[in-house]
Amino acid sequence: MSKWIRKGDKVVIIAGNERGKTGEILSVRGDKVIVQGVNIRKRHMKRRAKVGSGEIIEMEKPVHISNVSLCNADGKPVKVKVRFTSKGEKELYYVDGQSEVIHRIVKKTA
Repeated sequence: MSKWIRKGDKVVIIAGNERGKTGEILSVRGDKVIVQGVNIRKRHMKRRAKVGSGEIIEMEKPVHISNVSLCNADGKPVKVKVRFTSKGEKELYYVDGQSEVIHRIVKKTA
C-alpha cells in the first residue's frame, strides 16, 4: 500500500503511540512519511545571535509508512483497490458499505 500514499492524502495512524490520530501527509521520504499534527517532538534551539534568545521548536517527525493507512471522510482506515477504467486510466477505489468510492485516478493516458 505504500506506493499509493502521496503528499496531500488524508491518513490515519494504525500503530504506535499516535494510534487513531488523523492528518494530512506533508512529505514522503522513502519509507517514512511526515503527517501533519502527528508525532510532534520538541527541539531546543541554542541562541544564534547576541541579541536573540534560545527557543523550543515543535516539529513533526517521520512515521514509518507501514503505520499509516489511507482513510475515508470519517477518519476510518480503508483498504484501497486498483482497477482500470474503460478509458485505460488506473484508479484507486475503496468499498464503503455497498458503494464503491473513487479515491484518486493514478495514471492518465495522454
